[in-house]
Amino acid sequence: QVQLVESGGGLVQPGGSLRLSCAASGTIFSGNVMGWYRQAPGNERELVAVMGSGGSTRYADSVKGRFTISRDNAKNTVYLQMNSLKSEDTAVYYCRCSRYDGMLYWGKGTLVTVSI
Repeated sequence: QVQLVESGGGLVQPGGSLRLSCAASGTIFSGNVMGWYRQAPGNERELVAVMGSGGSTRYADSVKGRFTISRDNAKNTVYLQMNSLKSEDTAVYYCRCSRYDGMLYWGKGTLVTVSI
């Protein structure tokens, strides 16, 4: 059973930074596509960033140049470095694993609040 556990969320002022982590277990991590999604109150869940098994990345236009996704296959962990945070980045951030066999798994999410 694949399990994803996010951490690193919290309260930060506008312009600040946070780094989210997602630790995966129960899967061959290196073969999976890993992604970060977010959902703000009243909104649908949206893609933030995704990284393929070969290291290719894709970002939402709203976070390009501010957020960076990375992965450490030795630690079975994917990260999201978030800089220059804005109030509109406030959301619950979810980790998603697209496993090599097509199965999708989600973490429970971590809350990021950007506020004075």
